[in-house]
Amino acid sequence: MKNKLKLGLPKGSLQEATFQLLKRAGWRFTVSSRAYKPYCDDPEIEALLIRAQEMSLYVEQGIFDAGLTGLDWIVENDSDVVDICELVYAKSYMRPVRWVLAVPEDSDIQDVRDLEGKRISTEVVNITRNYLKEKGVKAEVEFSWGATEVKPGLLVDAIVEVTETGTSLRANKLRIVDTILESSTRLIANKEAYEDPWKRQKIDNIARLLQSSIYAASRVGLKMNVTDESLPKVLDILPAMKTPTISQLYNGSGAALEVIVEEKIVRDIIPALVKAGATDIIEYPLNKVIP
Repeated sequence: MKNKLKLGLPKGSLQEATFQLLKRAGWRFTVSSRAYKPYCDDPEIEALLIRAQEMSLYVEQGIFDAGLTGLDWIVENDSDVVDICELVYAKSYMRPVRWVLAVPEDSDIQDVRDLEGKRISTEVVNITRNYLKEKGVKAEVEFSWGATEVKPGLLVDAIVEVTETGTSLRANKLRIVDTILESSTRLIANKEAYEDPWKRQKIDNIARLLQSSIYAASRVGLKMNVTDESLPKVLDILPAMKTPTISQLYNGSGAALEVIVEEKIVRDIIPALVKAGATDIIEYPLNKVIP
């Protein structure tokens, strides 16, 4: 029997971002809008789409060998799984999300202790109850089936809700009282599956390439030509993961430099490089960077 890795992928808000990340890492998944079993161009992977909220449960039970889900749902479900690696990406931005305690802007609640005897609505009931227990606060926590942000001041006193930027909370005139948990996507594995040498190697390879793709997403490569006279000034400007790659030009009139830098600084350093004497500057995107 051919080796197969049963991989759980998140259905819903993270699905498109996950497919794009996997594509950059080297795996192409395709699925119709109503299907749950995507096709993968790697015959060793058998994938299924499932809600991130349930993923860690199915990985713990061995229904999946590995899966992608948030740290928040691993904690909420108290799942006993192998946390292979952190993958910092979300549906909109390449950064962690936060579960926050929020109240109406005009609420008298200023601190978690003000919630004594109050009602809180959230999807993460266990995380919220544990948070209140740590703070020594007794409050009623109820599960929210959705539209959580409209409930404060009308149905409950406060909510615990996930946010990337806080924009939606502000739009609903809510104020953040405290951050309860910061969460990012994790690649997790079933304990027994990870003991299998073939599956461990496959999972580790996926982890390495996913991490390299995330690392590359915020970086670009730069190539340029520099005269021998300008080289010291250009090197002073260039940041690098380690040191720039320098190759002597064929005609001996200078050097070709290649370096990987954070994309956000390119707009500032290119004018400085030109001023320092760099020419023929090329910027190119990266799919993977493996340090």
